[in-house]
Amino acid sequence: MATCDVCGNSYANSFTVTQGALTRTFDSFECAIHAMAPRCAHCRCAVIGHGVEAGGTVYCCEHCARHSHKGE
Repeated sequence: MATCDVCGNSYANSFTVTQGALTRTFDSFECAIHAMAPRCAHCRCAVIGHGVEAGGTVYCCEHCARHSHKGE
């Protein structure tokens, strides 16, 4: 049994996620999202879908991207 890197739960059905050179172990998608999902530059929610990239910055949606770029 492996131990989740986020919550410390030992779980027989744990899994690993590799992102670049980093590999982490999780017991649920919830913990994987919490640890590895990018955060919206405007509202800070976890971007678990496609998201929007504007000017090299990641946002959760068009609304946040537009709101952040007002006045530029």
